[in-house]
Amino acid sequence: MFSVSCAVGFDDYGSECDGIRITAFLDAGQDNLTPLGRLEKYAFSENVFNRQIVARGLLDVLREFSENENDFISVMETVARMSEDGEPTVRAELMEQVPNIAMFLHESRPNFPAAFSRYLVPIVVRYLTDPNNQVRKTSQAALLVLLEQGLISKADMETKVCPVLLDLTEPSSDDDYKIEAVAIMCKVVTMLNKDTVEHLLLPRFCELCSDARLFQVRKVCAANFGEFCSIVGQEATEKLLVIKMTLGLWGIRKACAECFMMVSNSTSPEVRRAKLSPLFISLISDQSRWVRQAAFQSLGRFISTFASPSTTGLYFREDGSLLEVPRCMSDSFDDSHTSGSRDRQDCFSLTNSTSLVKNNTKESEQTDENFNSFHYWRSPLPDISGELEMLSSPTLGAMKEKEEVLTMENCADSKSIHGNSTSDQIQKVLECLQPHMDDPDVQAQVQVLSAALKAAQLDSQPDDSPAETSPPEQPLLCLQNVIPQQLLDQYLSMTDPARAQTVDTEIAKHCAFSLPGVALTLGRQNWHCLKDTYETLATDVQWKVRRTLAFSIHELAVILGDQLTAADLVPIFNGFLKDLDEVRIGVLKHLYDFLKLLHANQRREYLYQLQEFMVTDNSRNWRFRYELAEQLILIIELYSHYDVYDYLRQIALTLCSDKVSEVRWISYKLVVEILQKLYASGADDLGMNFINELTVRFCHCPKWVGRQAFAFICQAVVEEDCMPMEQFSQHMLPSLLSLSSDPVANVRVLVAKALRQSVMEKGEPQFECHFYNHETMVALQSDKDRDVRFFPQPTLTSSQPTCLCFMFTLSIVCSTSRFPNSSRPCGLRLAEQLSLGSGPNTTS
Repeated sequence: MFSVSCAVGFDDYGSECDGIRITAFLDAGQDNLTPLGRLEKYAFSENVFNRQIVARGLLDVLREFSENENDFISVMETVARMSEDGEPTVRAELMEQVPNIAMFLHESRPNFPAAFSRYLVPIVVRYLTDPNNQVRKTSQAALLVLLEQGLISKADMETKVCPVLLDLTEPSSDDDYKIEAVAIMCKVVTMLNKDTVEHLLLPRFCELCSDARLFQVRKVCAANFGEFCSIVGQEATEKLLVIKMTLGLWGIRKACAECFMMVSNSTSPEVRRAKLSPLFISLISDQSRWVRQAAFQSLGRFISTFASPSTTGLYFREDGSLLEVPRCMSDSFDDSHTSGSRDRQDCFSLTNSTSLVKNNTKESEQTDENFNSFHYWRSPLPDISGELEMLSSPTLGAMKEKEEVLTMENCADSKSIHGNSTSDQIQKVLECLQPHMDDPDVQAQVQVLSAALKAAQLDSQPDDSPAETSPPEQPLLCLQNVIPQQLLDQYLSMTDPARAQTVDTEIAKHCAFSLPGVALTLGRQNWHCLKDTYETLATDVQWKVRRTLAFSIHELAVILGDQLTAADLVPIFNGFLKDLDEVRIGVLKHLYDFLKLLHANQRREYLYQLQEFMVTDNSRNWRFRYELAEQLILIIELYSHYDVYDYLRQIALTLCSDKVSEVRWISYKLVVEILQKLYASGADDLGMNFINELTVRFCHCPKWVGRQAFAFICQAVVEEDCMPMEQFSQHMLPSLLSLSSDPVANVRVLVAKALRQSVMEKGEPQFECHFYNHETMVALQSDKDRDVRFFPQPTLTSSQPTCLCFMFTLSIVCSTSRFPNSSRPCGLRLAEQLSLGSGPNTTS
């Protein structure tokens, strides 16, 4: 009755009609109209509420008429006419339904391929210029959803959407429309291909970057500058975009600083060093504190764009892990261009790091939300084709000259630069380099040698010289030639307490966050430039700084190699082990990754310290102990079976008695891994001792959770093939069978599960003929608890003996006759029925 009344009209019901079927107006009522006629009537009713209801129910209306193509076209034409409704709320309601309608047409009605492009896309485009702000915003949101789902064709984007955006961003366009259009264009660009962006949108974007009238437009362009650079590529970036990075108001300068890394990734090493570096230095010394703060936060990431395998000695595998560059690069200057370049391409292949990001997603949720073991230093990886061309260049004379300069640079320690002779030598080299100042690499070398020359001159002055009052120069130990020296000097200054007062109170944390990326860029040969800074950060009073270093110390160990790790990182690692839990969790989560990089003797020293992880500042921090169990499962392979038995066994047994069930269950897996290690190493006697200990501790435990744990361990031992089945049958199976009559049903459930899913599935003769085993299965099938009875139900195969099949079938008949059907969970009852009907002989 209610729906019939609503079929007459919505005038009398107001918002109450939201609860009824929204297409009720299509039902036959007091008129003699067809459904299409009724749709026409309410779509153009004088009552605004009626038109809103029709717009809100368009998806259901299309479903009603989608079976007939003529009716469907009639509905779409009605929608096109409704889009011209004078009421903004109706237009907004209609636009909200467009993405749902587009998805419906794409998935369910592929026989109408042109309907969306012909009828709906023009509505979306027209609403981008609607005079009502709500309608425009709804249209912009719908457009982004359609692009994300790939529902707008390339032709429609080029011929319908982009022209409207270009019109709205004309210099003569209305200010509000222009600002909105620039924002939507910058969002759209990330979803288009390179050709479309470069030919249609890039010229207008370059004009907007220099908009002299609206700083809001320039600010939006600056915020999305990096996206444009990454899409259009190196040539367009260097030719058209880099010159547009003119600095204006502080908000624009701040946006430029934030996107600097993406811009740098899209340029060649020469442009990066000669043009971008001076610009970035000006941002670091900006008058605005907000600009300086953004610049220092981006400094480490910008430095990392200078990285290349030829200097770092490392490259990334497909899983994101760091590996040494193969030795094929050691003689790169002697290789021919034809044979060497192809080999170096293989050596330097850098791949995407998506797999590593996925692996660390769960970890970052529980730890530092800003930390990621790959993206903490940079993303994406740079194009190194330029470096490859440089390495294979035939102009070996110039390269050898640079090598000589670098050799002199690396040898210019505190002993060799003292005295006038050294100063004269450096001066001669500087004079030789002056004709080549157009080369960015030569410019960087001149900066380094000039600093060395100045230091030598200062050292040669008497002690009472006025030069003592001059600002101290950067220590020679920090000189290098991988990145512009000014960038490194500014990075090293981030640990200065004065920076925290004048720039950012968390500047030390940002320094620690990007330090592995900077270390990778400089290479292990320049670790001396960062060593003091790293030690300063490791002793910072803020635990967040130390925590950041703790989470990345294993990656830094890969970068530095075993010798530097043992000398410089191990003492800091040991300090983190005794730090707050918030810091210790960082080294604990990557304990295996760090220990595997150490030599065996040094690694063995940590066996005595693993026990310390059992003690936490807060005993309720059970995730700490859970993480320890997970790491011990991995660490087992690093030690001998004697060490595993003497040290890790006791920790595992302690964790098995933890108050938190999650810790106990992961610890049971650790116990199984230890058993597997002992038997795989041929230490059967130790394995037997451990089994006896497990039997006493768990099988005869007065608490039912311990006895349940023994059943779980037995099942895992069989599934993982931890030991020969003969020994399992002799030493563990009798104890498992004894638990089949345990008074606690939860224990008997796991016993039944272990026997049915693991022991019986093995198909071993000693199991199939074991009388007690069969007798136990029959008893479990007749258990008073329905959950216990579920697991022993047989899934018979041709490999099982006929007598065993008959015994199982007979036991099922007996059990079902003794225990009639009772109420039980639907899932369990269905599973039991499926199990009973899974074999062809079960009902015979």
